[in-house]
Amino acid sequence: MVAAQVRFVVVGHHSRRQQADSLASHIGAHLVIDEDNHGANWNHRRALEWAAEQSCRVVVLEDDALPVPWFINKVIPWLNGKPDDLISFYLGTGRPPQYQAQIAERLIAADRTRADYIILPQLIHGVCYSVPPQHLPRVLERWDSNKPADFALGDAWGAPVVYPCWSLVDHADGEPVERHPDGEARTERRRAWRVS
Repeated sequence: MVAAQVRFVVVGHHSRRQQADSLASHIGAHLVIDEDNHGANWNHRRALEWAAEQSCRVVVLEDDALPVPWFINKVIPWLNGKPDDLISFYLGTGRPPQYQAQIAERLIAADRTRADYIILPQLIHGVCYSVPPQHLPRVLERWDSNKPADFALGDAWGAPVVYPCWSLVDHADGEPVERHPDGEARTERRRAWRVS
């Protein structure tokens, strides 16, 4: 049974409650809503604290994730095949710009060798990911509340990250709800390179 193997949690913002509720009910996910603009870092940490209390692997999705058809069935083989890896099920264009050339090169190399994933040194997106349960206590212990959520997680993880070449979620790419410390508008297109 799927429920015994994997659970899901949606990280939602109060301004997107309807969207978050819809996604959570679609995939049978637990929902953590940020009611007071605490920020993505705070809410992702809450999701990971909940994940650490579960008896199975947990996949975290943001409220603007767009799962592919048969998402749950496609996620499970990845989790079973990579039990010790942090997996990001979204590989996006546009943000962060400094990684885009490297992503393109690695996707081309993966195509050449018929590999179905690439590895990057850092988590660069928090749209949809899964931390192996045995590593959650260490990740939470090393969590930096002052960083953007994806980099807080990536730095706390402290190891390379697996990205399927074909993302299992796309990104709705609406108006960001997060206020970024650099104050710069996010104008680049934020969609998946490839969607399964």
